[in-house]
Amino acid sequence: MEKVIRKIGLVAHDAMKKDMIEWVLWNSERLIGHKFYCTGTTGTLIKRALEEKHPDIKWDITILKSGPLGGDQQIGSRIVEGEIDYLFFFTDPMTLQPHDTDVKALTRLAGVENIVFCCNRSTADHIITSPLFTDASYERIHPDYTNYTKRFENKSIVSDALEKVMKEADKTVSGESPENENELNEGALTLK
Repeated sequence: MEKVIRKIGLVAHDAMKKDMIEWVLWNSERLIGHKFYCTGTTGTLIKRALEEKHPDIKWDITILKSGPLGGDQQIGSRIVEGEIDYLFFFTDPMTLQPHDTDVKALTRLAGVENIVFCCNRSTADHIITSPLFTDASYERIHPDYTNYTKRFENKSIVSDALEKVMKEADKTVSGESPENENELNEGALTLK
């Protein structure tokens, strides 16, 4: 049977780091050979724990910035670029996070890209023991966002904006009062 290499993101809030480390150690045999992307502190702790348990294994772990210092965005970027297809993000439901908007953005990107995503140990246990986790033929469905990315393709938004700015600029040159002084100032800066 062909060995599949999953690209796994590992993130844990402070109150959940011990739980994440225990989960990784408990499942370390299943995780050998996979590629990992981790936020700073979580990744450093996981790497140390795995190297202590399996000193002869070379773990493929990329440690990014700490979550609140940009690591969450780095994980999100890798999701969008297709470098992460599983995200195990053990969140702390009882503590308000100072970087909560980053956490929400990361959760949203996981949904947008349709990657496997979980936020607690029970779900992580089910995912890692699923036959699909080791099935080399399994590939997630990649959503088609063509309609969204081309939503302005047949619209005249650029020409309409340019026409409006040019009319306002012509009024200024001829001495007429512009409809909106702020638009004129912004337009004049653009035209220089």
